[in-house]
Amino acid sequence: MSDTSLHLYAADTSTVLSLPYADEGIHAGFPSPAQDYMAESIDLNKEFIHNKETTFFARVEGNSMSGAGIYEGDYLIIDKSLDAHDGDYIAAYLDGEFTLKQFKLDPKNRCAWLVPYNPDYAPIQVTETDDFRIWGVVTSIIRRLRK
Repeated sequence: MSDTSLHLYAADTSTVLSLPYADEGIHAGFPSPAQDYMAESIDLNKEFIHNKETTFFARVEGNSMSGAGIYEGDYLIIDKSLDAHDGDYIAAYLDGEFTLKQFKLDPKNRCAWLVPYNPDYAPIQVTETDDFRIWGVVTSIIRRLRK
C-alpha cells in the first residue's frame, strides 16, 4: 500500500518542559546581540499539546512523504480530536495498516485521496469498500538534527 508507516506513542504531559525561548525569533543572517539576554521560557507541552487526552506521538518509517519535508525518523504530534480538512496531513488506518499521507477531498467524484509526496508512490483513492479511518491530524513535526 505505502512505504510510510507509523510507530505510535502516548503523549506524557504530566510534567512541565520549560526551556529558554528567544521571543524575537532567530535570524538566519547576522546574529542579534539581544539573543544573549533571553529571559523568557516556553513550555513545550503547553505550546504543542492542546488536547492531552487525544494527542499522541508517532515516529515516521519510510519515505513516501519526503517531498513534503517529512522524513524517516521524524516524530509527529497527532491530535485525534481534530476533524481532518482538505490538505491536512493525517495518520490513517487503511486496510489493516497505519499510514501517513495528505488528505485530499475530491467533491466532483465524491471520494477522498491519500496523497504521498514522493513520485515513487501513487495516490490512493479511498473507496466505500476500504476499511478506512482517519486516526488523527498531524499538528507538528519534530526532527532531530543531532544527538
